[in-house]
Amino acid sequence: MAKPATRITTLQAMLVLGALAVVGRAVQLQVVEGARWREEAAVSRRETVPLPARRGGIHDREGRPLAVTQEAFEVGIAPNDLEHPTRDGRTIARALGLPANRVARDVAGKRWISYRGPYTGLDVQLLRPLRGVHLIGHYTRHYPNGPLARGVVGAVDPDSGHGASGIEFTLDRFLRGVAGEAEVLKDQRGRRYESPARLIREPEEGREVYLTIDAGLQEIAERSLDEAVEEYDAAGGDIVVLDPGTGEVLAAASMQTVDGRRVSNRASFFTDPFEPGSTAKLFTAAALLTHDRVKPADTVSGEKGRWNAPINSRGATRLITDTHEEFGQLTLARAIQVSSNIAMAKFSLRLLSSQQFDMLRDFGLGSPTGVEFPSEARGVLRMPDRWQGVGSQMAIATGYEFQVTPVQLAAAYAAIANDGILLTPSLVREVRAPGGRILYRHQPEPVRRSVGSKVAATLREYLRSVLDTGGTAEASRLSNYSLAGKTGTARRNVGKGYEVGRYTASFAAIFPADDPQLVVVMKVDDPGQGRIYAAQTAAPLTRLLIEEALAARHSVIDRSRLGRRTVSAPSSPAEPAPEEAEEARVSLSIPLAHDSAARGRQVVPGVRGASVRRAAYALHRRGFHVAVQGSGVVTQSSPAAGDSAALGTTVTVWAE
Repeated sequence: MAKPATRITTLQAMLVLGALAVVGRAVQLQVVEGARWREEAAVSRRETVPLPARRGGIHDREGRPLAVTQEAFEVGIAPNDLEHPTRDGRTIARALGLPANRVARDVAGKRWISYRGPYTGLDVQLLRPLRGVHLIGHYTRHYPNGPLARGVVGAVDPDSGHGASGIEFTLDRFLRGVAGEAEVLKDQRGRRYESPARLIREPEEGREVYLTIDAGLQEIAERSLDEAVEEYDAAGGDIVVLDPGTGEVLAAASMQTVDGRRVSNRASFFTDPFEPGSTAKLFTAAALLTHDRVKPADTVSGEKGRWNAPINSRGATRLITDTHEEFGQLTLARAIQVSSNIAMAKFSLRLLSSQQFDMLRDFGLGSPTGVEFPSEARGVLRMPDRWQGVGSQMAIATGYEFQVTPVQLAAAYAAIANDGILLTPSLVREVRAPGGRILYRHQPEPVRRSVGSKVAATLREYLRSVLDTGGTAEASRLSNYSLAGKTGTARRNVGKGYEVGRYTASFAAIFPADDPQLVVVMKVDDPGQGRIYAAQTAAPLTRLLIEEALAARHSVIDRSRLGRRTVSAPSSPAEPAPEEAEEARVSLSIPLAHDSAARGRQVVPGVRGASVRRAAYALHRRGFHVAVQGSGVVTQSSPAAGDSAALGTTVTVWAE
């Protein structure tokens, strides 16, 4: 057994060795490896986080906001850090609109409180000076005009914050800006604390995008389409309005009936091709004129509205019919005016298939227009070597066996209005830096000359005749201005052949015919109520749209180019007159006179008892925007009749 002195010596030696080990380890950690461990400790207390950039806004051509980004806040509270818990709790409750007793319980019983909100900058303004209150900001996307132009504007993915559709997607890299970076401090529990002094890089705000869309005209187009789908019990429809001199898209609306409800946030005007029917007869006429295959006096027989057309050398025929029996001989001009399928089929046989095909391509059909929109459809146009001989030539001359999108058809008609020059349609008018500096401004982009100016002028005359006496759209002509256009009613091919009773009614119009400012393409899918023809649906809708655009105080139509003429408001004896009946019927002097009172505020007219269309007409004329709830006859409005409101105010009307 060891002596006590030996045990003590051994114990002392072990203690010394342990102390040396501790000192050695301390020297290793603090001297040899000190820098590395200090860095790791600092890293564990710091975190680099991205600072989101404010997404740029999307506006209409006049600067009216269609999509904006607002900063929202989540409020975090550390009760132990509050200087005056009771008083600060009341301030928090008042600012955030929360029950005071709930906030008091949270402050007294929790170590950390989170109120997610989201709260606006105004909501949290009173909380900024309070110690222990932490504001966690994030950005949210808002669409101030609700569904207006949403098919064009698109949407943002809520998770990634990137554009998911429409212009939000196409111009995402300009809109989203560049994220910044900041270094935040964390406590031992990993909670973050604001540390403005540790900012690494400021975020760069996104660019501001100004569209070519006019919000007022867009509103008129969307409401017109909505009423048309309801009135005609249609499956849907599209409207595209272009400026033929610049290629700018002034309005684009789409409406589909899905499971009994109307959906307006799609963009079928760019993405869904259709067979255009008789609206495409102009392109065969253009080929005939360009290649000098027809003289003004040349005629073909109308065959009394029925013709068994030979389609091959073996004697096979195809029956071609016209809605109206045409006796005698038809010139090319008359064939367009009365929309004769038989005459156009016969005239088309004077062309080579390559000439007919090339003209369609020269007008931009069968290829994307280049408009700034994702997933634009190219349409369907087969090469001539895949045509079924003269049968395809005749079908294509009457608007079948190929497909176009509404924007392609509008661009092609704009070329006719623009003396034969095809322009690239555009949705983007300007892109600006956050400070307002213009980074991009749209300039007309010519694609090619589709036809010569003389041919274009002749085609416009053909289109004018469609609205003259005896034309298919004579009931839709304007009383004081010249309107040119072409109706088209095509049977629908839904994948299994052409279905009986299903039609696409379309109308392509140029306004005014003598100095074009607008090209309008109106399409109605599967119109019901026994009104399947474009002359009964799409054409009168186009006339009403133009009349309402003329009546609007703020209009894209340059009234100075129209001259001083008188335009009468449309009237319908079947519709109940509004309380302001005399105002609705008064003639308008173009350009409109603006007195000093009208520049600031206006009295809201009484529209109770009027149809939605008549009410909108009267309100637009006074300088207001219109939002419609319901359909039918107007029951009330807000602001109410007789109230004074600033010009440009949106008046909501309720209808039943």
